[in-house]
Amino acid sequence: MSTRRSEMLSTTPASGPVTRAAVVPHGRIERIGDAADRLRAVAERCGVELVEDTSADLAVVLGGDGTTLRALHRYLGTEVPCLGVNFGRVGFLTSVDGGQLEAGIEQAFRGGYEVIDLPTLRGHDGLHDLVAINDIVLTSGILGRMVILEWSVDGTSLGEVGCDGAILATPTGSTAYNLSAGGPVLAWGADAFVLSFASPHSLHARSMVLGEEHRVEVHNRSDDVPLQVVQDGHTMGDVPPGGRMIVGMGEQRAQLARLAGTSFFSRYRETFTA
Repeated sequence: MSTRRSEMLSTTPASGPVTRAAVVPHGRIERIGDAADRLRAVAERCGVELVEDTSADLAVVLGGDGTTLRALHRYLGTEVPCLGVNFGRVGFLTSVDGGQLEAGIEQAFRGGYEVIDLPTLRGHDGLHDLVAINDIVLTSGILGRMVILEWSVDGTSLGEVGCDGAILATPTGSTAYNLSAGGPVLAWGADAFVLSFASPHSLHARSMVLGEEHRVEVHNRSDDVPLQVVQDGHTMGDVPPGGRMIVGMGEQRAQLARLAGTSFFSRYRETFTA
């Protein structure tokens, strides 16, 4: 087992009690009600200073999965882990229910959390670099129009597929659009990513799970339909007919904090099988 893989499979306990915490709220404050005031009260009781910079020990996210993804991007490369308090619908990336904010945050401020490194994807279209924590989606740029995609792995073409688009997802993102498209769930800690096709016009198009050493090239073979590039839910541009996107696992890792005693499998059970 390589050193890198051992590190990815392990979680890191908190280094100690939190003294400085950043706050990342949902973009629509009405969605979280008085959560910010409740958090400030907990911080005051615990002697934790609330700050706005990257010198924080912990970033507390008040929202759902979208807000947590935004926070993970914001603190990517800073060593500040992000702990989500769920005020959204699914909240798979979060660790604390909104109704249990006080108890959950007090536990975290005492140092009762652990940090898991989440892998990223790096995409390149010849001009721009993308870094995604969830997924890079290449979808038809014209509603209702099919695209023709040729895909290859490490330089070997695996044919063309008529479809609505392609989804390249990390283990974190495998439970998002990839899951809805019928792709497999990758457990956190897997050193892999997955390629799935959205609504393929074929009985033989199947998802493929790939490792950190693999590079996928997706060529737009459509005559007149561009591919819209979506990174973690945000439109980033187009791949024109004849263009391509190269995707592989990135070097950066996002840091997600979760309360001690929770796990990927317990969250999976609560979210998808309840």
